[in-house]
Amino acid sequence: MNRRPVVSTRISSIGWEESEEGSGSGTMEVEFRSGHIYRYAAVPVNEYQAFLGASSPGRYLESNIIDRYEHTKVR
Repeated sequence: MNRRPVVSTRISSIGWEESEEGSGSGTMEVEFRSGHIYRYAAVPVNEYQAFLGASSPGRYLESNIIDRYEHTKVR
């Protein structure tokens, strides 16, 4: 998955890949500056775009992503 760099003290990059069903939702990856990578399932493309454009990606992650979408640690 290709990730795009973001300006954040905690997050290095964010990526999104549409599901095979073409439903407008997909898998999102968040790479942290620590090197850890998490994948979030069934994230709508508009949520990814809002996250990518947030003035504080770390706060956006805490407020809108972590408790709403199932996630797994990749690395």
